[in-house]
Amino acid sequence: LAVLGDCYCTEFRDRHPHAILFNILNRKDSCGLGHDNWDYSGMHNCHCEQRKLVCLRNSASTCQAASEVLVKTIHFMKSLPSFHHLPCIDQLLLLQSCWAPLFVLGLAQEHMVFEVTDIPTASILRNLLLNHQKRTNEQETDDSPTTLQAVHNLNSCLNKLWSLDLTAKEYAYLKGAILFNPDVSGLMSCKHIEGLQKESQRVLHEVIQTLHPNDHGRFTCVLLTASSLRTVAQSFVTELFFRPVIGQTDLLELLTEILFRKNI
Repeated sequence: LAVLGDCYCTEFRDRHPHAILFNILNRKDSCGLGHDNWDYSGMHNCHCEQRKLVCLRNSASTCQAASEVLVKTIHFMKSLPSFHHLPCIDQLLLLQSCWAPLFVLGLAQEHMVFEVTDIPTASILRNLLLNHQKRTNEQETDDSPTTLQAVHNLNSCLNKLWSLDLTAKEYAYLKGAILFNPDVSGLMSCKHIEGLQKESQRVLHEVIQTLHPNDHGRFTCVLLTASSLRTVAQSFVTELFFRPVIGQTDLLELLTEILFRKNI
């Protein structure tokens, strides 16, 4: 929560234990917490700037679009016979581990863009006043704040995917390679899932060779880009895209219900 031209994140904070509140109440810059637009090109590398809390600018429409992407993601999982025939516990564990990177892949495939803005001052003050209460709640301490740095990381992942210009087939088999992750702890069919991942990667490699016969490094580049999706925290995705819609409801419970719901 620093002023763009005059950072308070170092020695001032050491001398003033309530520096965060002080900065909120004494901002003089024109890009204050109520400003509606972010200029990413002019953003400096100050740590406190990157820790700024943000929210979706057009929350209603963006959350609706994100929800549609998430539902498509779960339906993709349900549509795979190889996934459907796994033990229920394995399906649940893979869902819990993989829904976020698969969701980010879905955002990229749908070419979904979004804008963020500062969280209003009143909301930040309220969070500060309730901070001690949040720390007593074990579940909430795991929440990942919707910081500008986290948004930049998500945008970086999306830009990498868009630069690859993946086809629908590449997206499909890449999703399979991410979904069937044998490294998830507690799996009953670990060896079988490892085989499914290798098969997904093999077919993905064949598709890439067919579509890009002269690009010998593309397969490796695609897999490396996919691995970077793990840096996007599930809790961050939940807080940014779905908390405005579901409130305090557990998102994983909703996803589990969708996954195991019988089609009528």
